[in-house]
Amino acid sequence: MAGTSHGHTPAAWTGVIIAFIGFCIAGVFMVAANPLGFWAGIAVIFAGGVVGYAMKLAGLGMPKESAELVEARARAGEAQVSH
Repeated sequence: MAGTSHGHTPAAWTGVIIAFIGFCIAGVFMVAANPLGFWAGIAVIFAGGVVGYAMKLAGLGMPKESAELVEARARAGEAQVSH
């Protein structure tokens, strides 16, 4: 995936960081036996997904690949396998 920059976008990093913070919040409140805090952490996790998706729609995610690029990548993969 290193050649495709998979996940190396501001949208991906922001969404994952927010979701990680939500996991930490939920984990702390789960250990503390506080259901309200736990569900608040779960809400933060979902907010991370929403923020990441909104940033992707705003153009901060990976651009969509054209049909020509997908076809060229498939041909290159087949050429590597045949050698």
